[in-house]
Amino acid sequence: MRPNIVLFGDSITEQSFRSGGWGASLADTYSRKADVLVRGYGGYNSRWALFLLHHLFPLGSAKPPVAATIFFGANDAALLGRNSERQHVPVEEYKENLRKIVNHLKECSPTMLIVLITPPPIDEEGRMAYARATYGEKAMTLPERTNEMAGVYARGCVELAEELGLRSVNLWSKMQETDGWQKQYLRDGLHLTPEGNAVVFQELVRVFNEAWLSAAEMPYDFPHHSEIDGNNPEKAFQQKCL
Repeated sequence: MRPNIVLFGDSITEQSFRSGGWGASLADTYSRKADVLVRGYGGYNSRWALFLLHHLFPLGSAKPPVAATIFFGANDAALLGRNSERQHVPVEEYKENLRKIVNHLKECSPTMLIVLITPPPIDEEGRMAYARATYGEKAMTLPERTNEMAGVYARGCVELAEELGLRSVNLWSKMQETDGWQKQYLRDGLHLTPEGNAVVFQELVRVFNEAWLSAAEMPYDFPHHSEIDGNNPEKAFQQKCL
């Protein structure tokens, strides 16, 4: 039976199976080797994510995931006093919520590979332009998120990963290494373009390969067609399936 890799996060995870999405690319990479499951919830912050843990990752499961990504923070970092303030979670609570998620996953399976992903950077001009195009005169007059604040939450995420001995992807820093990242990687100042999705995918593959979850080293679930003798097909299936 193929193992499961679960992607747990907000809208950036929920959208990851769209054309060119990082989740779809992972599913393709691990095709016939692991099932990649998307558990993304648009608009959710780390506080709300806690209510889902026992539903998505039940304790005592006979088949817990072999790996999980935790990708929250973009909504936690929404600013107080702005349009999206109901999503705001203070950074220290954000870190504690991530800790609770990690502890629950470790209780499900002590060997699970857990990867924390920071929120991406924010293109404030892009967020304002998106709001004007979407809402017209009702659009916000100030950005509901800033890149500076996203960086605070990104650092908190990385610090927690280091404290807990986990692997992480610092998306906030990685994307800003590229000139013109604002439009190249973000389609509305927050959510990812195909190029932005590619950054997430490449970073996750690097982390998985550095750990013990390299797709190239995993076996197929059933025999590759080249291993099947046309005159005696049973032999390949007996060797692989018994």
